[in-house]
Amino acid sequence: MDLMAHSSTFLLPTISGDHRPSLTYVLVLLNQRLPRFTPLLWKHAQLRLCADGGANRVYDEMPLLFPHEDALDVRHRYKPDVIKGDMDSIRTEVLDFYTSLGTKVVDESHDQDTTDLHKCISYIRDFTPNLDKSNLCILVAGALGGRFDHEAGNINVLYRFSTMRIILISDDCLIYLLPRTHYHEIYIQSSVEGPNCGLIPIGMPSASTTTTGLQWDLTNMEMTFGGLISTSNIVKGEKVTVQSSSDLLWTISIKKT
Repeated sequence: MDLMAHSSTFLLPTISGDHRPSLTYVLVLLNQRLPRFTPLLWKHAQLRLCADGGANRVYDEMPLLFPHEDALDVRHRYKPDVIKGDMDSIRTEVLDFYTSLGTKVVDESHDQDTTDLHKCISYIRDFTPNLDKSNLCILVAGALGGRFDHEAGNINVLYRFSTMRIILISDDCLIYLLPRTHYHEIYIQSSVEGPNCGLIPIGMPSASTTTTGLQWDLTNMEMTFGGLISTSNIVKGEKVTVQSSSDLLWTISIKKT
C-alpha cells in the first residue's frame, strides 16, 4: 500500500517542512465567511478562484481584515484570477469590478447538476495546463458553516474527486479525505492546529481502522454511523498514522491565534 503524507504547512507563514514534497497550492473561495487567515492562504496559492458568490465575500470581507488600509487598495491587491459558477449569487457591482481588473469569468449557468465547488475543481483539473498537477493541493475557504446541505455538497466533492488533494478550511477546523487506497501519515503543526480531531466514515462503514498518535487510538476498529465513530479525539504528538478499509474524513481543529 502506497504512503500518502499530509501536512498543514499552508497555515504557517512560510511553506517549509521535510515530510513531503513541496506542493502547488490553488485557493478556491466559496460563499461562506472567509477564515481570518485567508490572506495567508492567498499568499501561498499560485491560482485563486472564486466560486460565484465567493467573489462577494472577497470583495466585502478582505478589506475588513486590513482595517487600517484603504478598502479599494485591498480589493485591488486581492483580485481573484477566475470567477466560476452558475452566476446566481454574485452581485453585479462585484462582477463588474473584478471584470474591469482582468479577472476571467467562466459562466456555467447552463449546468445546474453540479455545485459551484465541483465546477471549480473540474476547471482546475481540466483547464489549467500551466499548473503542476503532480503535487497539487486545493485549499477551499468558505466551504463550512451556514446551510448544512451546502456543507454536505462540499464534502461530497471530496469523494467525487478522491484522487485529488482537496482541503476544506474554516476558522475552526479543516477537513480532508483519507482514501482507503493509501496508508496515511499526518504531520501535525501543533502551533496552529489541534489538539482536537476526528475520523469519520461517511458513505460506507469502515470494517477496520488502525491509528497511531491519538489519545484514543483505534486497532482494527469497526466504525459506522449508528455505531462507533471517532469524534473528540486528541492528537498526542507530531505524527498521526491512519490505515482503513474505507475512505475516511480527517478533521482537526485550528487554533485561535
